[in-house]
Amino acid sequence: MWEIVDLDYQKLLDRAREGLEDVMNNAERFSPPVPDVLHEGSKKTIIRNFTEIVDILRRDETHLYKFLLQELGTAGSINNRRLVLQGRVPERKIKERVSSYIDTFVVCQECNRPDTSFLRSARTLILHCEACGAKRPIRNSLVI
Repeated sequence: MWEIVDLDYQKLLDRAREGLEDVMNNAERFSPPVPDVLHEGSKKTIIRNFTEIVDILRRDETHLYKFLLQELGTAGSINNRRLVLQGRVPERKIKERVSSYIDTFVVCQECNRPDTSFLRSARTLILHCEACGAKRPIRNSLVI
């Protein structure tokens, strides 16, 4: 009797695993966006895919905008879905700052998933993970 039950169980388990193969093989479903940087002379640096980056990260564009301006130490504006920075900023520096933003404000430190949102508790900004439920305070002085 147990052989029949075990056989049915094993078949069901194999069938369930077949449906999950893609998910199990794909270790990282989140690939961080890469800024598409364009230098316009020596006076301007443009991130052409700024709005796409914001959409992928599921964050408010003014938050990432303020973070980048603060970290890069320059002025800028958002025009036609692009971020225009004053001065010539190296592409490597922009990529490092976007990566730093993702580590600080997007990815959960517990499960390394990007499924997070901001919560405000009194004067503290909290990063809440929607995947694992973890909460952690954000220790950056940038205000939303």
